Amino acid sequence: MSYVLTLVAARDATVLTQAIIDTVRDAVGATLTPTVLSPGEAADLPGLPTDDLSAARAALAGAPIDVLVTRERGRKRRLLVADMDSTIVTGETLDELAEFAGLGEAVAAITARSMNGEIDFREALRARVAMLKGLNLSALEATWQNVRLMPGASTLVATMRQNGAKTVLVSGGFTFFTARVAKLCGFDEHRANNLLDDGVSLTGEVAEPILDRDTKLRLLKEFSRRWSLRHTETLAVGDGANDLAMLKVAGLGIAFRAKPIVAAEVANRIDHADLRALLFAQGYPASAFKD
Repeated sequence: MSYVLTLVAARDATVLTQAIIDTVRDAVGATLTPTVLSPGEAADLPGLPTDDLSAARAALAGAPIDVLVTRERGRKRRLLVADMDSTIVTGETLDELAEFAGLGEAVAAITARSMNGEIDFREALRARVAMLKGLNLSALEATWQNVRLMPGASTLVATMRQNGAKTVLVSGGFTFFTARVAKLCGFDEHRANNLLDDGVSLTGEVAEPILDRDTKLRLLKEFSRRWSLRHTETLAVGDGANDLAMLKVAGLGIAFRAKPIVAAEVANRIDHADLRALLFAQGYPASAFKD
């Protein structure tokens, strides 16, 4: 079995030179001629005999360049399942909502522990939502006004859809935000948790059952069946502990600027570049990107 190694540089921090490409190629023993996907930014090194990334990362010596590996056949995925907070959008929407209740730091501390797998996600979500009891619903809209897409998010979704892929946003956050992000970014579907309210303010409760890591994995499988896809045709991306299950089962699971527990368990990681790296990992050249 042969693999393709993909190098993707952080555009605002460095340049992927031919010398760097040659150094990595020699280190990993890639046997075929490299293909430049985006000058100075991304390149494929085909003919890799193994999917082990350690030699490539060692050769880069800490440079802000990401290394991803895929099998040479069937690189373009037909289903994208993406986490939302700190993946498709730049922040954590629940933490930002809590700012309006004057509880930003307290809620963010629980979020950090949950995303690193230190506490149960469901219990952490219930605890954080309970702290927001009585918060006026206007805070939801105010929070939405501050939500920003992660660089490359729209390009990722638009390019995959243009090439026939289905795209799904699956979040442990809330439908108030996923519905808007899905529309803004062009996702086919979205799934998330439902915040409960009395028509004026939040009740401090979230509808059961809670969408957690097991639900994300189940949805990955359900959407694959709906569209008659093999698991090898799926791509999942996320950053937190509640994404781990789907990342490890997807045909291509990519950890995006991940929490330590995720980075330790997922070989394909994006630590430096933006979400366009997911397209380079599938062999798309920058010339084929759709904005």
